[in-house]
Amino acid sequence: MNKKDFDYELPKELIAQQPIAERSQSRLLVMDKETGEVADCQFTEIIDYLKPGDLLVFNNTKVMPARLPGRKKTGGQIEVFIERVLNNQQAKALLKANKSVPLGTEIYFNDQPVLQVTGRQGMFFLVESLDKDSDINTIMEQHGVMPLPPYIQRDSTETDSVRYQTVYAQTAGAVAAPTAGLHFDDKTLNRIKAQGINSAFVTLHVGAGTFQPVKVERIEDHKMHKEWLELDESVVKAVKETKAQGGRVIAVGTTAVRCLETAAQNGELKAYSGDTDIFIYPGYQFKAIDGLLTNFHLPESTLLMLVSALAGRDNIMKAYQHAIEQKYRFFSYGDAMLIVGNN
Repeated sequence: MNKKDFDYELPKELIAQQPIAERSQSRLLVMDKETGEVADCQFTEIIDYLKPGDLLVFNNTKVMPARLPGRKKTGGQIEVFIERVLNNQQAKALLKANKSVPLGTEIYFNDQPVLQVTGRQGMFFLVESLDKDSDINTIMEQHGVMPLPPYIQRDSTETDSVRYQTVYAQTAGAVAAPTAGLHFDDKTLNRIKAQGINSAFVTLHVGAGTFQPVKVERIEDHKMHKEWLELDESVVKAVKETKAQGGRVIAVGTTAVRCLETAAQNGELKAYSGDTDIFIYPGYQFKAIDGLLTNFHLPESTLLMLVSALAGRDNIMKAYQHAIEQKYRFFSYGDAMLIVGNN
């Protein structure tokens, strides 16, 4: 398949630039993955499409304040975008500056040297703390801001530090939010639990590569970026019990899909901890999930290809056209889509 098969025209005004006033006030487009039929709902109505005994699998990663605006010793601006914390003193990062950044460059925050560039790994740089008593996470907390996606064309605010984070975020390490989970508030989660719908939590630290465009024409030639995930034995047990009792496993977000499907690559779901570069596109046979809650994704993106693998490309493209006509809000701060069947 070609990437142009996943292109669509999106009016700029439908790209959500701000979060809606209340998390659960989002709209919800519900699709039957077998027939392609869609229904327009409010997010709070999601409970009407879930059944007692279903299992929702959430990604509990926490977004780091990974964007650090700093300066060089010469006064020139340099922005550090932490991609992955390697240890207390060292991180892998993207650097944005007017000129090339040589190894040994010191990066200043508040007129104090805090980080030093010590190495290079492809497009990424290695940066280290200059103060052995100040670790990378502390430096981010002191000098960093929430790293909003490139299509949100404004500066990060205090509101984003709360709203670009799920209410159940627990394990810091992501540079982008698992956005399907942004619609849940505590009240909605409690209602779901009270209806006998179960929950499990995995961790996948979303990397900056999630925003990288597909540059090859044949999607089969695309090489996915690597992201770290952890799925423990309790999730394996919950999934197996759900399926044994006839329930459905519904991933909350494409990152939860990638966790579950990576851990089930040998045909049986097993505990897993490590990197994944799984690329899911039409033709893929799902081994773990039965349904998916997700947001609306960018044209020609790997995430649009993933949802097309679950519900069929034609069904998804028709649903997206419907969403555009009905003026749904798109991307990270946008509305949600639930893809389920009756199995």
